[in-house]
Amino acid sequence: MVTSWPPNFPGHGVSAIRLARRLGELTGGRLDIEVFAANELVPALEVLDAVSRGAIQLGHSAPIYWRGQIPAAQLFGSVPFGMTPDAFNAWLFHGGGLELWREAYAGHDIIPFPAGNTGPQMGGWFNREINSLADLKGLKMRIPGLGGEVMRRAGVLTVNLPLAEIFTALQTGAIDATEWVGPYNDMAIGLHQAARYYYYPGWQEPSGALELLVSKPAYETLSAELQYAVETACIAENSYLLAEFNTRNHDALKTLTEEHQVELRRFPDDVLEALQRYSLEILDELAASDPMAARVYASYRSFSAKIEPWLRISLPSNVPSGNAR
Repeated sequence: MVTSWPPNFPGHGVSAIRLARRLGELTGGRLDIEVFAANELVPALEVLDAVSRGAIQLGHSAPIYWRGQIPAAQLFGSVPFGMTPDAFNAWLFHGGGLELWREAYAGHDIIPFPAGNTGPQMGGWFNREINSLADLKGLKMRIPGLGGEVMRRAGVLTVNLPLAEIFTALQTGAIDATEWVGPYNDMAIGLHQAARYYYYPGWQEPSGALELLVSKPAYETLSAELQYAVETACIAENSYLLAEFNTRNHDALKTLTEEHQVELRRFPDDVLEALQRYSLEILDELAASDPMAARVYASYRSFSAKIEPWLRISLPSNVPSGNAR
């Protein structure tokens, strides 16, 4: 298994190791998986290509990185202003989302499995205050996926950097801002030492899905029992990691604000309103440009609208979980 994460990185990297170990234990050692961190065998952003070529049997990464190869993949990573993890998982397992995910990757000889979720993320770290939409113009920011497309429309100069390069780029001024995940992961790489302002909400990733990429030819050599073990282990890790992030994000945010005096800020309402408007434009354009993306987005929107009335009355905050449309 190759991953997009540094060795033993909290959350993502440890999740990949735990998933490999769980598969070994579930199968009595019949599935023996060796995990390689980013750049040990494959660069962080080339995991999908390595598995697609059949050079590697498994990859652990995130769908938001495959915009160039599979435009629709971004919609399985996270949709700006979209569904939160519970609603997203409901769509995957009970609304046809997982079937579409696998269809989107089929041309690359890959079977994707949901294998973790970071939960709602933060809006990012900034070295200057964001008081209006004008403050975003000309800002150089590391932000991938659909969120990056939205920020570009707002006048931000966006780049996509692998995790290992983010801190140095922010610290040296090569970028002015970055988003990564949330307090747990962000503190682990020291972003609080490189930027002053920490903004929320994470409009760009209200749900951050991770994936296990499985080589289809390799998977088809497995018995039905071993295939079921892969599916079961991924479902377990998908739930476990979300619980971990929710717990550790709370603890880390308390440390960041109380011990490191990080300035926690909320994006102004007019900025969020503009970003949501741009998000809808970007999503419509993506759907118009790619037939698979159009089908995925139509399904996503339909399920979001279907589940929203229940979420409106069931969530303690009485705030809808999905607002993709």
